[in-house]
Amino acid sequence: MKITLVTENWAKVKSAKMKLEPLGFEVDNVKIDTIEIQADTVQEVAKYSAKWASDKLKTNVVKNDTGLMIEALNGFPSSYTHYAQNTIGEDGILKLMKGIENRKAKFVEALAYCEYGKDPVVFTSETEGIIAKEKQGKYGWSWDFIFIPKGETKTLGCFPDDVRFNLWNSTGYKQLAEYLKNTH
Repeated sequence: MKITLVTENWAKVKSAKMKLEPLGFEVDNVKIDTIEIQADTVQEVAKYSAKWASDKLKTNVVKNDTGLMIEALNGFPSSYTHYAQNTIGEDGILKLMKGIENRKAKFVEALAYCEYGKDPVVFTSETEGIIAKEKQGKYGWSWDFIFIPKGETKTLGCFPDDVRFNLWNSTGYKQLAEYLKNTH
């Protein structure tokens, strides 16, 4: 079965292929800039974007939206992760976290599947970890340099793509695959 992932982000495409192709799905990519609403959760953002893209393309699509949530900052930046990256970046997050002992954080990845003419269904993965005290690594970009996944001692930025992508929780991808197999 073929899945159309709507994104301009090559890393989201590579990650989806790594996680869905072994489950028997072919991942196709349509590069369009979708409308991303301002909402409190990444699930809401993904659902809206998936519905918009499905209606525009007149086909079934998957839209991925990811947010970094830092416990000591009351979940900030959450669904505003992209905005926070473009404004304060990793250095700004490290400044906000200076002197804070509780460094727990998680990435929430929402996969919204939308059949043309229907409402989207959302599947979520959460990758737990902590915020490092300083940037580390040479791989990846953005939050990869400050996020240490649970069970690791180094940031995601210390791992090449093939290793780094496997450090992300893939529960949402498995749930999406199971849903598609059961409904089609």
